[in-house]
Amino acid sequence: MHMDERIWNRNFIFLIASNFLMYITYYAILSALPIYLVSDLHASRVQVGIVVGTYTIASVLVRPFSGFALDRFGRRTIFLSALLIYSLLFSGYLVAVSILSIILLRFAQGLTWGFTTVSGSTIAVDIIPVPKRGQGIGYFALSTTVGMAVGPVIGLFICHQWGYIPMFVSGCFISFASLGCAYAVHLRKRFVVGKRIQLKWDSMFDKNSIRPSINVFITMITYGGLLSFIALYGREIGIRNSSLYFLIFSIGIAAARLTSGKEFDRHGPRRIITLCLGLLIIGFPLLALAKNELLFYVSAIVIGFGNGVIFPTFSSMVNNLADTTHRGAANSTLYTAVDLGMGLGMIMAGIIAQYISLSAIFWISSLACMAGLIFFRMVVLGYYENLQR
Repeated sequence: MHMDERIWNRNFIFLIASNFLMYITYYAILSALPIYLVSDLHASRVQVGIVVGTYTIASVLVRPFSGFALDRFGRRTIFLSALLIYSLLFSGYLVAVSILSIILLRFAQGLTWGFTTVSGSTIAVDIIPVPKRGQGIGYFALSTTVGMAVGPVIGLFICHQWGYIPMFVSGCFISFASLGCAYAVHLRKRFVVGKRIQLKWDSMFDKNSIRPSINVFITMITYGGLLSFIALYGREIGIRNSSLYFLIFSIGIAAARLTSGKEFDRHGPRRIITLCLGLLIIGFPLLALAKNELLFYVSAIVIGFGNGVIFPTFSSMVNNLADTTHRGAANSTLYTAVDLGMGLGMIMAGIIAQYISLSAIFWISSLACMAGLIFFRMVVLGYYENLQR
């Protein structure tokens, strides 16, 4: 097989390693921060929602510019610069001792996160052979999943053993390791040297990606609420080890991503998206009804498998609809939808948890997934298939 036709080459391996380490730091902080805010800073559930939601709201603000920056100034420059600042900002957690200071820090780090994630996914598409794009994006997304599995375990373990300060220091070191792996990735000249394009609507958003991205936005509302409050919900119903939920959840996502890429490359998104949104519609009520460990962890595998397909499949769809020179804008459109959905979901979940209950978050999440399935079948699927003909 020719070198250009291989998915697993040196650059792809280093890129996956960088992405994996970066997501470890993201999920280590995300899993432990709500408990830290409630127990040490005596934050309300609404304040928890605002703190965790601020990060993704900041990402939303820079997503449109990140796509333009990648296409204008080149992938490597933007990726390394953003990842460097992201790593340096971890030291801020050592001195942020109030709700307001943590909100400001999360906002600043969220801005850099907006650039690093779009950069990484765009570079992955640049590297992956076109006939194997669905499969390759699935593997790249799997590194996110493994980071999701390992991050909370590392974060909560360090917190329980040594406290929150060592966890923040560890996050700083791991993010710099991610930067080292990113530096080792080499791209073709046409992806390193930017294009002479102007900052305008078409250079920030890709019109063909808007409908699939709206579908992702609807689904990510449920994901934001789940990530933000699953640890507090587990503690409320008497689950001793909430970090195990993330591990089982990640196993479900990994199983989905190892199989969904080939399914997409062969048959398109129709069957796989319909199946997995159906699983989410079932999985969230299971979680809402959970009063013991069995149902709690069964919901993790069901929701994990359903969620594992959503992002890589829609990512493959928008990249198939975009031309090479507009790929940064296509990915920034998709990631803007991801962040808007997660940010809104985190804030809404905080309000629901404060004024109704934690379990109500998951009942409402099931209804949101039902709306996502209807939108996919009635709006997105036909649009995508018509453009692919």
